[in-house]
Formats: sequence, C-alpha cells, structure tokens
Amino acid sequence: MMTSAVKMTVNGKAVSGNVEPRTLLVQFLREHLGLTGTHVGCDTSQCGACVVNVDGVSIKSCTLLAVQAEGATVKTIEGLANGDELHPMQAAFREHHGLQCGFCTPGMVMSAVDLVRVNKDPSEHEIREWLEGNICRCTGYHNIVKAIKAGAAAMRGATT
Repeated sequence: MMTSAVKMTVNGKAVSGNVEPRTLLVQFLREHLGLTGTHVGCDTSQCGACVVNVDGVSIKSCTLLAVQAEGATVKTIEGLANGDELHPMQAAFREHHGLQCGFCTPGMVMSAVDLVRVNKDPSEHEIREWLEGNICRCTGYHNIVKAIKAGAAAMRGATT
C-alpha cells in the first residue's frame, strides 16, 4: 500500500503522518489525530458538518485530500476556544440556543467564524446565504442565525 507523508499545523501544533494518497482531510483529522469534533455527516459534501478552517478559510474537509493540505494551517472546532474560554461564536451558540442535537454545530460555528472574517456585520439574509452548505436537521435555523449575529457582534467587540 502506497503512503504519502503529510505535514501541517493543526490547532497551532505541527503534525505529520503517513496517509494513503486518497485519505480525506476529515479522515486524517479524525482517525490519525483523534480530533473527532469535525463530523462526517453525508459522504457527499452536502451537509457541512465537516467544515474546518484551512489557512483561515472555511472548507468542507471531506472535499480536500490530506496531502492537499500539506503545509497548511488548519483550525478545527477543538482549536477555536482559548483554553477554558469559549470563542465568542461558540459562546453565542450556547447563549442563543443555536444547537439541538449538536451534530452540525462544529461545522456551523467554523463557517460562521469565516463569515465574520469576510463580513464583520452580516445581515440575517447574508447569514442564511452563507450557511446554504450547512444542513441542520433539527432547528429550522432561527436560533443559529441569532447566535451568529450575536457572535459577530461579540467578535467585533473583542480585542485581539
């Protein structure tokens, strides 16, 4: 079985591993690194449960081979908080009940963080458009949108 070496920075730590060339980034994160907050929900890149940030941009990690992330900086939901202090977007999801079963939540949060990077004060319409590739089967999105508005406001007010 042919393998390829892959090196990247994940959640601020240099990581490496040998993977089959067809190994998806989501598989590398979950199976090789044990970062199971990134979920696999559909196997067809439709649901968004596997969204992570690669070099600051949200991507569906089921659409990227691990070897394509060579040298990249990857942030998963596990790397978003600052120790015990939740990231403002995570705190907003908790405060505004932007989750139910929680399966889609990591992908929603990671997508929302990227949205706010691009648009510091998104409207409800802009949030809903941005989340088009993230499916929640429980909520109807109302509280998710409220949480993202609140998270965006908190991120604007944060000093970093």
